[in-house]
Amino acid sequence: MTGHRTGTREEWLRERLELLQAEKALTRRSDELAQWRQSLPWVRIDKSYRFDTEKGEASLKDLFQGRSQLIVYHFMFGPDYKAGCPSCSMIADGFNGFTTHLAHHDVTLMAVSRAPLAVLQAYKQRMGWSFPWASSPDGDFNFDFNVWFTEQQQRDGDIEYNYQREPAFAWREGKEGGGEAPEAQFAAMCGTDSPTYQRDRPGMSTFVLEDGVVYHCYSAYSRGLDGLWGAYQWLDRAPKGRNESGGIWWRRHDEYGDHA
Repeated sequence: MTGHRTGTREEWLRERLELLQAEKALTRRSDELAQWRQSLPWVRIDKSYRFDTEKGEASLKDLFQGRSQLIVYHFMFGPDYKAGCPSCSMIADGFNGFTTHLAHHDVTLMAVSRAPLAVLQAYKQRMGWSFPWASSPDGDFNFDFNVWFTEQQQRDGDIEYNYQREPAFAWREGKEGGGEAPEAQFAAMCGTDSPTYQRDRPGMSTFVLEDGVVYHCYSAYSRGLDGLWGAYQWLDRAPKGRNESGGIWWRRHDEYGDHA
């Protein structure tokens, strides 16, 4: 017998209609937030950033690929990783289909990571992805957009991520490897240790190109990326929701074996 509350069809419909009003209110609020996002002031970028791409060395302006808008997904894949972050990989699984639609609406979607281009290309082939992916191993791009931090910052508790200051990393307290259990598990899945894993962070940033000038428009981090995580949008509508009481449940899509 199920432990979940049950009821009649009439009871279900009455509550569903109440929920519908709340969902409509949330949709309207989401529309308002989207307009607020787009009304943020644009910040001119004069610094010269360089990237390695499949077509050779590129500037930030080159990443637009002839379009006026650029969305960068800051993919966690540091130069010391053996494989990309499993969470970023799960998000990126949804990129292939809609990059084409975005491209035909004047928007380029580009992943950027610090790992060398050859490593990114090999992982991209393994995952069966086709979206563009640039390497930014040197320079200030990842640092300036708050998705990479130095070991010294980590030790000193001098990390500001998701617009707030983080406490000093746990290794200062003598915890071997540092970090919480999920981070340690993800680090192991990437073939590195927890401190190294956490010096790279996920995020997304948007840019616009007008009259030859690039402007930074918006950035989001941490749970600000939930809306980009396609699988979670489906799970939030599934009968048991995210159902994560057992901890980390996802893997890279080629690591599930024959259980699907």
